[in-house]
Amino acid sequence: MKYYRIKRDIKTDKRRLFVSTNLVNLKKQLEKSVPKKDLDKNLLIATWNIRDFDSNKFGHGPRLKESYFYIAQIISAFDLVAVQEVTKNLRALNHLMYLLGDDWDYITTDVTGGRSGNQERMTFIYDTRRVQFKNVAGEIVLPKNRLIKGDIQFARTPFLVSFQSGWTKFSLCTVHIYFGADSGAKLERRKSEIAGIAKFLKKRADADKETLLVLGDFNIVDHEHETMKALLDNGFEIPEQIRNRPQGTNTFQTKYYDQIGVRSKSDFFQLGTDENSAGTFNYYSHVLKKSQFEDYKTYVVNALEKQLKRKKLELTKAENKAAPDLEKIEKLKNSKNEMKAVLQDNAQIENYYFKKWKTFQISDHLPMWVEIKTDHSTQYLKEIDD
Repeated sequence: MKYYRIKRDIKTDKRRLFVSTNLVNLKKQLEKSVPKKDLDKNLLIATWNIRDFDSNKFGHGPRLKESYFYIAQIISAFDLVAVQEVTKNLRALNHLMYLLGDDWDYITTDVTGGRSGNQERMTFIYDTRRVQFKNVAGEIVLPKNRLIKGDIQFARTPFLVSFQSGWTKFSLCTVHIYFGADSGAKLERRKSEIAGIAKFLKKRADADKETLLVLGDFNIVDHEHETMKALLDNGFEIPEQIRNRPQGTNTFQTKYYDQIGVRSKSDFFQLGTDENSAGTFNYYSHVLKKSQFEDYKTYVVNALEKQLKRKKLELTKAENKAAPDLEKIEKLKNSKNEMKAVLQDNAQIENYYFKKWKTFQISDHLPMWVEIKTDHSTQYLKEIDD
């Protein structure tokens, strides 16, 4: 990582010390939590939904320069990361890649159009010293007889890419499944998308004797929910370290949105068997902690003031229309007054920092990883005469 950029990007000595201390703590905990990278022996694959990276269309940002260092530090602990919610403008992604260094590269899709697509890209970030892109990449488009209920494609198009590390060849398919609602037709669509991609990929993996991992934001409620059943019943295995020690992957670890599913018919594929060979990393225990509110208060207040200014402008425009919408005007007035009340109450400002603002600095999701063993030379030699 290009840590020297801290001197250029962070303006004061006091803040540089604060950021570097956070990075040291984050680095130490990652080293304890995530398996050590072992040349030609293992590969660490992760999935991470990095919230709205980085349009700031919701007005809770923009991300501070220090936040990019924290994101880069987390990604650098792995070898290959599937990232969801990369937005249309690639400036943030390119800045992140610069911080990671010249050995890192990425592959990304174009944005998915439509309201449900949310102008998002599917992206793989990888360390070229540890894994090689095998020149096969494509978005998943279902054939007509396998379309989602209602004869539709996925809300956000899944992205499949082939890689190799050591002896292990594999394909990854990253997804960001439709959320919609917790019941009714929208929940049914969510389950249908999960089942649809699992069935499609299972057929491909089995036909080609291919190792295939599907990973990303499945919007799965919990390990016993029907959304998880839609994945498991269609042939994908969840690494036992994740299944046996379920940890939520949202900010407060109460939801199980993100998952990694594995399907392999290859004789040369093995998941790591150690306790930490798969898991979830909670970086909020080390950066943007609740106890650091005062260190960020100025930025938090600035974000709230910008939101208040935006609400005032919206209200003025609504009031000046030739045919004013009185109901909308009343809602805007209430919203403006609520925002003013927040700005006058330190406890509410702190609550906003802890529950929302910080999630637009890093994310409202936690990264999940799995370790793959990549040295199968001994097995190959034993079977060479078979």
